[in-house]
Amino acid sequence: MMQNIILTKSNKQINGTVHLTGSKSECNRALIIEALSDGKVKVENVSDAADAVLLAGILRGTKSEVLSLEPEVLSQRSKDLELRTQDLRLVDIGPAGTAMRFLTAYFAIQDNEVILTGSQRMKERPIGILVDALRELGAHIDYEEKEGFPPIKLKGSFEQQTSKISIKGNISSQYITALLLIAARLPFGLELHIEGELTSRPYVEMTLAMLETAKIQHSWEGNVITISNQEFATTSLHVEPDWSAASYWYAIAALADEAELLLTGLTQYSLQGDSVITEIMANFGITSQFKDGGVHLTKEIKPLARKIFDLKECPDLAQTIIVVCAALGHEATFTGLETLKIKETDRILALQTELAKMGVKLIEKGQVYKLDCSEKFIPERIFINTYHDHRMAMAFAPLALIIPQLEFENGPVVDKSYPAFWTDLAGLGFGVQEIER
Repeated sequence: MMQNIILTKSNKQINGTVHLTGSKSECNRALIIEALSDGKVKVENVSDAADAVLLAGILRGTKSEVLSLEPEVLSQRSKDLELRTQDLRLVDIGPAGTAMRFLTAYFAIQDNEVILTGSQRMKERPIGILVDALRELGAHIDYEEKEGFPPIKLKGSFEQQTSKISIKGNISSQYITALLLIAARLPFGLELHIEGELTSRPYVEMTLAMLETAKIQHSWEGNVITISNQEFATTSLHVEPDWSAASYWYAIAALADEAELLLTGLTQYSLQGDSVITEIMANFGITSQFKDGGVHLTKEIKPLARKIFDLKECPDLAQTIIVVCAALGHEATFTGLETLKIKETDRILALQTELAKMGVKLIEKGQVYKLDCSEKFIPERIFINTYHDHRMAMAFAPLALIIPQLEFENGPVVDKSYPAFWTDLAGLGFGVQEIER
């Protein structure tokens, strides 16, 4: 049985306060830093996002040696891999992509032997670029099934062979972050050469800023980031509320007739690249004022003039912004979406499929995407497939302000990054009904 969500909104007014969970992106980085610091660094305000809770359990040893989101699935995977779990450690991260990348680098420099696996979708998400870089550094890693994809076996016995490696910058910033997180623990440090244009640069900057809080110094000259072997300082890392989660409330405000919202805990100066949502949503008439311990959103009616959105540095906002434009019939053009096809699902295909249910087309021409709203219509009801992707559910939820009834497949999918999402919607006047299908 699948737990679906039926979402409604009787009016187009939004007023209230939302308390957001900690940033999954920050928290996952902080947890790896904590583990590498041998207890010197402590993480405060650990996110309750499922990915962060799972990663904390793995790194802090609060779960058994064999870890899984779905024990019965893990049992079958163990048989498929012909593993003897008493001889090595099996770590199943389910659908947690960030955890897969970060743990690949983390376990590569540990002494114990580990099998790192995940959900079926995780086995379809490439990891070869990161594995190749770690092998070049001196890691011993084998593929258990398909070359270039999880599951992988990390054999321990790391002996650094070089400090200079190169990695493509336009695939996933998580590969780069994974390497930077372990750099200070490498005997010879790391000189990382980024080839070509860097995608999602703010995420790399976030990583380096968090390392600096733990007194890990770096230099970044041109396309080369250098971190020497050095010790972590005794400190704490406080995880900020999640700007990615905030983006859905900005979208709701943009589709409302009237909006007065306070998102608590958010500050004007954030490590998170997705805080750029304040600037992007200003185009949609949303004013952001930092006061009263958070950011206060208000809606004003204004012409929507911006036609091109470059989302290279904030790809996690893409679904949210594209859906808002589609709902408003705004035929915008989008660039910087190269990484969307290797996320929890192929997010481009998922957007195209779901937007078609209201007559909107997302047309792909090379690396440029354009909305065609010429046949847009407002149905009475839409069934939204989520494709096991938390952001598909949350990006489409604001449509409840213009479509009388939405039904979301697999409501609990939001637990990955924002477990209280449906509860928070109910608290601000949305009708939220759980049903079994």
